[in-house]
Amino acid sequence: MRQVTQWADPAPSRWSYRYQRLMLTPLFRKVLKIGVPFCLSLGLGLYYLSDEVRRENLVLAVADIRQQIETRPEFMVNLLAVEGASMSVEEDIREIFPFDLPASSFDLELDEIRSLIADLPAVADASVRIRQGGVLVAEITERQPVALWRTRDGLGVVDIDGVVIGEAAERAAHPDLPVVVGEGADMAVAEALNILEAAAPLKAKLRGLVRVGARRWDLVLDRDQRILLPEKNPVAALERVIVLSSVQDMLERDLVAVDMRLAARPTLRMNQRAVEDWWRVTNMTVGTDDQ
Repeated sequence: MRQVTQWADPAPSRWSYRYQRLMLTPLFRKVLKIGVPFCLSLGLGLYYLSDEVRRENLVLAVADIRQQIETRPEFMVNLLAVEGASMSVEEDIREIFPFDLPASSFDLELDEIRSLIADLPAVADASVRIRQGGVLVAEITERQPVALWRTRDGLGVVDIDGVVIGEAAERAAHPDLPVVVGEGADMAVAEALNILEAAAPLKAKLRGLVRVGARRWDLVLDRDQRILLPEKNPVAALERVIVLSSVQDMLERDLVAVDMRLAARPTLRMNQRAVEDWWRVTNMTVGTDDQ
C-alpha cells in the first residue's frame, strides 16, 4: 500500500499575517521602537520618583554635582581689579560690590555689577569681565570735572554734561575750576565754558558766571561789575565788550553793568557816585552857560 507524505502548509496563520501587515506600517514601527520604550521608561521613572525620600536624594545628588563643577579652581573668582579709576572712585566701587570673594563665576551677575558701577555719579562708563587667573576686572571711564556749581546746598563739582560728580568743601579745593551759579547752570556747562574761554582777556577781573532765569548768563567781574549777556550768541556779545574795553578802558570806569541783552542797543549802567558826579558836572556846565 502506497504511503502519502504530509507537507506543511507554507501559508502564514491569521495572527502571523496580521502582525506582518502591521510591521509594514511606518507608524506602527515607530510606536513599537520609540513609543513603547518611552512609556516604559516614563512609567519606571514616575514609580521611582513617587517616593519622597528618593526625590530628595536625587535633588541633593544633582546639587552636589553642580557645586563640585562650579567650585572648581578654574571657575573661581578670587580678586576684583579696578582699572582707570581714581582712588576715591575705586573705594566707592569696592564698597558697593555686592559679592564676597572668592566666589564662583557662575554666581556672579556681570550685568548687575556693571549697572551698579555705572550708576555711581563719578562714572561715565564701565565694563566688567572675568580675566584668566580668577580676576574680575572692572574698567572705568570717569567723568572729568570742568566747573563748580554753587547752590544753596554748597559747591558741587560738575562735568561737561552737568552731572554732579562730587562735593567741594570750599572754593580753594578746586582753584583751577570756574564757578557757575544759578538755577539751570548745570544744564548749560558747555556754553559757560565757551563764554569763559572768550573771557580770557578779563581773567584777572573774572569772578564767575551767573545763570539768570535758566536761559542766559551774567558775567561777574570784580568791583561788583556785571556784563549782561543775551540768550543767543553770548560769546559774540562778550567779544564786543572786550573790544570796547580794550580800546576805551570801558571796564575801568565807574560802571555797574554793561547790558548786552539787546545787541542793537548796548546799555551802560553807572554806579551811584558816577551818576552824582555826572549830574554835578552837568549842573555846573548849565550854570556857566547861563552866566
